[in-house]
Amino acid sequence: MQLTLIRNPDESKKIPYKMARIVYAETHAISLRAVEALTSMIHNFAVKSGYSFQQILSDKEIFESLNKTSPNNKLLHVEPSDKKFQMCLRVVTRMLKGTLPDSCYGATRFHRDDKMPEWAIARGYVADIDGILFYL
Repeated sequence: MQLTLIRNPDESKKIPYKMARIVYAETHAISLRAVEALTSMIHNFAVKSGYSFQQILSDKEIFESLNKTSPNNKLLHVEPSDKKFQMCLRVVTRMLKGTLPDSCYGATRFHRDDKMPEWAIARGYVADIDGILFYL
C-alpha cells in the first residue's frame, strides 16, 4: 500500500499549522497560558533576531520536538481536529494577526522543567508557566 501526501494548496495556512503543531508538541497544550506564552516567545524571538517564522520553526535547537529521537516528536502528527490542537491554532492565529499580548515577559528562549539545556545553566528564567521556563 502506498501512501500519498496531500498538501494544502492554501500557502497562507502553512506557517500557522506548522507553528501550532510545534506549540502543541512542546507544551502538550497543557493550558491556554502555556500555549499563549510559547507562542509569544516565538514572536519575541522573531522580532529580536530578525529571523522569519519559517527559519525559527525549523530550528531543532530551539524546538526539541523537531528531533526524531524526542519523545515529543510524535506529537507533531496530531490530528487537525484535536480540540487541544485547535486551541493552539487559534492562539497562533491571534499572534499572527497581532492581537496576542506578550505573556512571557519578553522571553526569547524556553525549555520544559524536566530538561536543563547547557545554554540555560548560567541564566535565570523570567517566567515559569505550567512547567515551561522562559528566558530573555
